Amino acid sequence: MQNLKPVIAKNISNLRQKNNMTQGDLASKLNYSDKAVSKWERAESIPDIAVLKAIADLFDVTLDYLVNDNDEQQIALEADETTNTDNYSEIADIIPKEDEVKTKFTYISSKFRTHGFITGMCIILVWLIATLAFVVINIFAKDTIFLWLPFLYAIPISAIVWLVFNSIWFNKRRNYFIISLLMWSTLISFVITLFPLSNRVCFILLLGIPGQVIIYMWSNLKKKVKIEEIQE
Repeated sequence: MQNLKPVIAKNISNLRQKNNMTQGDLASKLNYSDKAVSKWERAESIPDIAVLKAIADLFDVTLDYLVNDNDEQQIALEADETTNTDNYSEIADIIPKEDEVKTKFTYISSKFRTHGFITGMCIILVWLIATLAFVVINIFAKDTIFLWLPFLYAIPISAIVWLVFNSIWFNKRRNYFIISLLMWSTLISFVITLFPLSNRVCFILLLGIPGQVIIYMWSNLKKKVKIEEIQE
């Protein structure tokens, strides 16, 4: 088991780096903490079999690839090529070809870029609608004091769009920042909208203080739960 730790650590680290992922990105995909991933890559602990299978599926490799020293396998393959041709095909099945590995990594990276493009397009669409509303208000109600409200409310709406796509495709730990942005932009939008009626509406912003505390405590609670699961 001790000899297996550095092998798995090296393979996980190599796969993550070749895919241009941070430890936090990989942790988010596996619903673990980045500290757990760091321990795996430092050979301080080994993921259980279910996590190893999830890592193999994520990078489109086999479990054999994760638990074997692929450098040593390549040397053995070259040595056996002259002495035992029957074993060649068995070892070749374990070691992915270089072109195949590059294709897999390119596919995963391309998928992330596509997801980012879709997210950006949806956010831009929100601002396009806000601009259209601004133009319509300017044409039909030039004297209104609410001319810029479409752009103001576009901020929390954009945060909602970002939150949805980030929860589906990206690092879920970023959700705490997005939720904070959503909360404060919504409160500020309400204050600016209602301010002509009474300047006391500024007290609405006080709601953001306990709200921010709850978000912070929630984020720490999630990390604590994951760390306890790893220790068990």
